[in-house]
Amino acid sequence: MDLIPGLPNDIALDCLIRLPYDHFSSAASVCRRWKHEIDLPSFRRHRKSAGLSRRLAVMVQSPADSNRKHGLRKYSAAPAYSLTVYEPETGNWSKLPPVPGFSDGLPLFCQIVSVGFNLVVMGGLNPENWDASRFVYVYSFASATWRRGPDMPGCRRSFFGCASDNDRRIFVAGGHDTEKNALRSGMMYDVAEDNWTVLPDMADERDECKGVFHRGRFYVIGGYKTLQQGQFGKSAEAFDMLTWRWDPSEDFLLADTCPRTCVDGGNGVMYVYHDGAVVALDHSSGTRIPSDMISVTCMIECGGQLLAVGSDGFGGSHGVYVLDVERSTWVKVEMPEEYSGHIQSGCCLEV
Repeated sequence: MDLIPGLPNDIALDCLIRLPYDHFSSAASVCRRWKHEIDLPSFRRHRKSAGLSRRLAVMVQSPADSNRKHGLRKYSAAPAYSLTVYEPETGNWSKLPPVPGFSDGLPLFCQIVSVGFNLVVMGGLNPENWDASRFVYVYSFASATWRRGPDMPGCRRSFFGCASDNDRRIFVAGGHDTEKNALRSGMMYDVAEDNWTVLPDMADERDECKGVFHRGRFYVIGGYKTLQQGQFGKSAEAFDMLTWRWDPSEDFLLADTCPRTCVDGGNGVMYVYHDGAVVALDHSSGTRIPSDMISVTCMIECGGQLLAVGSDGFGGSHGVYVLDVERSTWVKVEMPEEYSGHIQSGCCLEV
């Protein structure tokens, strides 16, 4: 069966890869052949090699009015977070459909990771009873649908580090269990095979660590041990798939601080927000943040640029600046008022 009747399949595929990403689900419903083609990993590679892929920044964000409601006083109800999508090339902002069963808001401090055409949401705390969750949900940008993945194995953990190899695997390590014990254990989720593999334990316990995939290895950065609550360290451990072991690095960070802003810059260098600047961890450069941004809550690498997400003060509106790493210049992102709520975390997809 021809992909498009009357056209050679290579030309038909050249037509299909030109579809805007938000039309994938409609095209996949036309016929089984189109759905099969769009679901193939090679479809994504064809779009990328032809320069047709688009980068999307996906963020865990609260409603804009939650800054005013909750920012300046103690509150009894946590803000309801949802998934926001920002397209740098067009400036468009939108929201993803809610995760099944979480129409009133995502679990607090859940993690999001991108893998191919998929966004994976995992873990987090139930806002009603603060119980940790093992759930995994996968959103396909090809079909515009959610599916339930297998739960994270082992104990219920929260505040763990996780990262993706941007191909098919997600790595998880550290965090703490329901008794607040910091963890050394780790695991790997193969999204294509839909299964988990247990990794060797790390050398150290690492609660509130940050996971980053960098130069082909999974880094678990910073964190603290059970008996050192809140006393962050500077060390890191990197898991190598080839040797199937962890390699330690004692002085990885610039200071004993929370590592949540660590990010791979897409240029072989890792960056972190430190002392009012975005700094390369190889000490090659540093760029001061804009004066109207008081703090940076997270950074997202998006096609050679860094998106720095922060606010103008406690309880203030959140904004996004784009840093051109090579030129060390900032550009403020125009965002609608409804998307100015607190941004907890984010990641980038290329679709």
